[in-house]
Amino acid sequence: MPTKVTSVPTQSFDYIVCGSSGGTAGCVVASRLAEDPNISVLLIEAGQDNDLIENTKMPGGWVLLSETNEDWNVVTAPQKNALDRTVNITHGRFLGGSTGLNATLVARGVPQDYDDWGVKGWSGAEFWPYMMKVENFHPKDWFEHDPKSHGTSGPIHTAPHDPAPITNLLLKSMESQGLPYDPDMFSSGKNCHGCGHAVRTVHDGIRSTAADFTAKIGENLWILTDSRVDKVNLTQQDDGGLPRATSVDIVHKETRATIKANKEIVISGGALCSPTILLRSGIGPKAEVESFDIESKVDVPGVGKNLMDHFIVPLFYEVVEPELTNDHLIYCADGVQNCYLQWKEKRTGFLSTVPYGAFAYARLDERLKDSELWQKAERKEGRDPMGLTPSQANIEFFATECYGGPKQFSDFPIGGKSAFAIIPELFGQQSRGTVTLKSKDPLDNPVVDPNYLSNPLDLLVISEACKLANEVVMQGAGTKNVVRGAWPAKSNHHTFKTREDWEPFVKQWGTTCYHPAGSCKMGPSTDSMAVVDEHLRVRGVQGLRVADASIIPILHGGHPQIPVYAIGEKCAEMIREANKA
Repeated sequence: MPTKVTSVPTQSFDYIVCGSSGGTAGCVVASRLAEDPNISVLLIEAGQDNDLIENTKMPGGWVLLSETNEDWNVVTAPQKNALDRTVNITHGRFLGGSTGLNATLVARGVPQDYDDWGVKGWSGAEFWPYMMKVENFHPKDWFEHDPKSHGTSGPIHTAPHDPAPITNLLLKSMESQGLPYDPDMFSSGKNCHGCGHAVRTVHDGIRSTAADFTAKIGENLWILTDSRVDKVNLTQQDDGGLPRATSVDIVHKETRATIKANKEIVISGGALCSPTILLRSGIGPKAEVESFDIESKVDVPGVGKNLMDHFIVPLFYEVVEPELTNDHLIYCADGVQNCYLQWKEKRTGFLSTVPYGAFAYARLDERLKDSELWQKAERKEGRDPMGLTPSQANIEFFATECYGGPKQFSDFPIGGKSAFAIIPELFGQQSRGTVTLKSKDPLDNPVVDPNYLSNPLDLLVISEACKLANEVVMQGAGTKNVVRGAWPAKSNHHTFKTREDWEPFVKQWGTTCYHPAGSCKMGPSTDSMAVVDEHLRVRGVQGLRVADASIIPILHGGHPQIPVYAIGEKCAEMIREANKA
């Protein structure tokens, strides 16, 4: 078992992994390095041990973690292209991070997504095996899976989600509206236009999280919780070479301390916190760093730039029969208590899973041909204006099996009523945002501006996606006779006819899928905005790497959980290989 400590250790460590936000890749890197019993590894986490938080194990408990001490509670700057609204970007602040409160989805995208990163060693063919390495897949008789697309020996247990009736009806509607059924397409990466099922990181009613990587590691892995990383300290080398990362300053509860690293330091703070650790360390755009009265150590212009996040728009509908969705299980007298007791005693029932059902990818080329903006937009040969090839989806659809969503959706269907959502998710987004410091105090959250919908192409594509989603629900063979209309009825979106009808709705109700990425992008030496190289080494520094979603140059068409696990796997392997040299 790892050594879990409640006070700051006084010794140095071979490797220090700063997993102080998100925690996904950090747990992987630290655990894989510590498989060598001769190496000492310290994993630092800002929150508490996830073993103390039942809702990180109970899949349906995820919504109870939002806007609590277990959430970083980051709120965006006002989004000028979305009615100046602010958006909460929920991400986990505990060991295992956002893998303990995400939607548990396995949706890897397609290999071309990773080819587009344009970085040596990170093509789809090269990266895909790392995504399979983390998985221990448990098949079910009803699910026609692709055996070659699943790992069976990794620490993260996955399994298909048993669908509610509304899911099967939606899949029938998707098929009838031109999205062919391909059950395991979200794991195989072989299809960019169709519908199917997304495997989950849930097995036998228990959520698998990144913290599971640490469970079987020996005492040479030290885990220090309740500790925020302030900065990485650099030491100038006697030979005049690049400065070396030698220690980290932390705030453990109310105690400040410095811990030394003998070999390397890995920052795995996530896309919202990794850039701020670098900035406080004096690594980032020189003028920006100095504006916070921090000494500039290494001028790296791309730190905190290139922020991306998948933009989504939930569309809710009421259904005529109460038990087509799962609302009747939870929105009733003693529903929550009964569901909790069922999970506690049997690990079954409503709270044993996250209630998302049908999934689809779609290309929208044909549907956008009538748009002057689409036709006149610049594009590279073989790609659409979003930079995507015909093998990459423009949109994902995912659907809920009950009413639920962002907190502004508060009109719960009680009294035997039922509702579900179909949710378009934008891929290939052209808008880019920023992450920067509020102050040099490590206890301050960063200033996050995703800059949603700043590129008009993003609004065009997501509005067309909403139009298609509405057609699937209102005209599709499985749902057209069971849907009463929009929920709540006053939203009236089921009556929208044109793409232009949808644009105000998108600006009012669009939100985040909690997929921030790209703020410490990886790239070749020719890319002046690249923060890390193909080995995840920070430019201009020795002994310092970043491994998390922040290194993603272009956000893939899927969900980031499994790719971020894979980034951690690849980082640990590269560190081990470097030590052999």
